[in-house]
Amino acid sequence: MSKYSIGKRAKAISDRSGMAFPYNEMLKEWNGALVHRSEFEAKHPQLEPNAHAADAQSLKDARPDRTETAVPSLLKDSSFKTGSSSSSVITVTEEDHGRASSDTVRFYGVDSFDGITDTNINRSAGYTITVIDAKTYSFTVATDTATTGNITGGGFRAYAGPATIVA
Repeated sequence: MSKYSIGKRAKAISDRSGMAFPYNEMLKEWNGALVHRSEFEAKHPQLEPNAHAADAQSLKDARPDRTETAVPSLLKDSSFKTGSSSSSVITVTEEDHGRASSDTVRFYGVDSFDGITDTNINRSAGYTITVIDAKTYSFTVATDTATTGNITGGGFRAYAGPATIVA
């Protein structure tokens, strides 16, 4: 087996610049090129990127989206108004009600007024409504009629909500 010279005066040619440098000052780069230490370049980090784990695709303890059940909304004081005398039509004022004609609405906690009894307005089956605009709708009350007409009432704790409430 042969020996290699380490001579103090030995020269080597740089693979990068082609210049002669002392042999003991030469370094081998990552690509195998023999270069002087002044020309040495380390391997660029982007040539061997770090392993990257995939992004998470699920959540721990995830819950499915749920649909909120309809709840009654509190009406303002005296939100009910009767039609003319002997009329059974009642107009309800409810800001931004979001209801549509032919929806069934049940009323809770309405007080008697203008000849319309509270038990008749608060009936459990509710009433089919006709929307007038974004804040008013009307319904026809069963059996009772207004005595005077054009009277507001219903009390201060009246609610309007769906015909059935799911707990």
